[in-house]
Amino acid sequence: MTEAQFPAFISFGEALTDLIRTGPNQWQSVPGGAPWNVAMVMAHFGVASAFGGAISADCFGDAMWQASQRAGLDLRFTQRLAKSPLLAVVHETHPPQYYFIGDDSADLHFSIEDLPSGWMQAVRWAHFGCISLVRQPLGNRLVALAERLRQQGVKISYDPNFRNLMDERYDPILARMAALADLIKVSEEDLRGLFRTTDEAAALARLRALNPAAACFFTQGAQSAAIYADGQCWQAMPPKIEVVDTVGAGDTSLAGLLSSLMRQPQAGWGEHLRVALAAGAGACLAAGASPPSASVLQRLASEVRFLA
Repeated sequence: MTEAQFPAFISFGEALTDLIRTGPNQWQSVPGGAPWNVAMVMAHFGVASAFGGAISADCFGDAMWQASQRAGLDLRFTQRLAKSPLLAVVHETHPPQYYFIGDDSADLHFSIEDLPSGWMQAVRWAHFGCISLVRQPLGNRLVALAERLRQQGVKISYDPNFRNLMDERYDPILARMAALADLIKVSEEDLRGLFRTTDEAAALARLRALNPAAACFFTQGAQSAAIYADGQCWQAMPPKIEVVDTVGAGDTSLAGLLSSLMRQPQAGWGEHLRVALAAGAGACLAAGASPPSASVLQRLASEVRFLA
């Protein structure tokens, strides 16, 4: 099997089902999980992509598998196991309050050894992040995989994506993954949670000190975003839009950046930032995690404004 038959981008980690309380005794189930979301959007943007992880073989896994199939993900990297699903129970939405159910769930049993032979020679970017790195034994397995891929010249993207499972025990994983990364994505909320401080500037400096050579994509919601790379900083404001839903905006913005890096490697960081902000804004124009079309992305990109 040739390299061209394998995906150039793989996002490793968890796929889960959000169980969202929508009213008294009413719940909605929605496939999600940040690593899975990123893979889905990358495929939407035309990059040959896969989600590397394990899902359950029940109704929740069915929904995730079918959505992955429709998106065009390479399903050889998604393993279906006769284990329980990983669930995020979102019992309050304003502000979000949640907890995870996933003791011995399918995601923990993802087997790297069972992936198709030869895939490591084809992948150009591998993405890691969120709670998969906390949940053992999966977390240690993924960190070791990231180290192996990095040694083989694969570029590593890392989005810590702070969740309430990440206390001080996560600090060594944060340091280890940041040191491996070519690109680190972080939000102001992530910085406050990861470093347990309200001083975002100091937290950002601490994060960047873990790997000064890595590019850092720092987002501040609707206010602005910045990329720190090659000793410089590019900062811009997203286009002004009528926000319908912010679900998935961060993952879509990151996928916009990664797809730009992969499809236009000759472009500068400012252009990559422009695409990232346009992608994130576009995801807010419709309910649910809905990445923008190519035409909408192009229009929004023209409306991004850079700060001096």
